[in-house]
Amino acid sequence: QVQLVESGGGLAQAGGSLRLSCAASGSIFAGNAMGWYRQAPGKQREWVARISLGGITNYADSVKGRFTISRDNVRNTVYLQMNSLKPEDTAVYYCNKFPASAVYYWGQGTQVTVSS
Repeated sequence: QVQLVESGGGLAQAGGSLRLSCAASGSIFAGNAMGWYRQAPGKQREWVARISLGGITNYADSVKGRFTISRDNVRNTVYLQMNSLKPEDTAVYYCNKFPASAVYYWGQGTQVTVSS
C-alpha cells in the first residue's frame, strides 16, 4: 500500500521551532532519496530539503541554516527539524521521494503556521 503520513505541524511564533515527521510506505522510502516540500497559499509547491539514501543533505536557500532533514531507514520515516521559524515558512508541508512529480501520489501534508 502506498502511503505518506505527515505530522507535527501546528502554530508557532516567529523564532520558534517545530519538528515534522513523515511515515512512508516501503515502496516510496526504500532505495530512494527523500525530500520535504511545501506549498504556501496561492503559490506552487516548492522543494525545501532533500536527503540521499546515505544521508547527504541539501537545502533550499530560504531554509539553509535553519532546517535539518534526517531519516530513519529502519522506521521508513523522514524528519524535518525547523528552527528560527519565520512567517514566510507558513505553508502545508509534504514529504515524498526526491525528485517528485506532481503526478506522484502525495499525502495530506501537515499545516505549519508561523505568527509574527
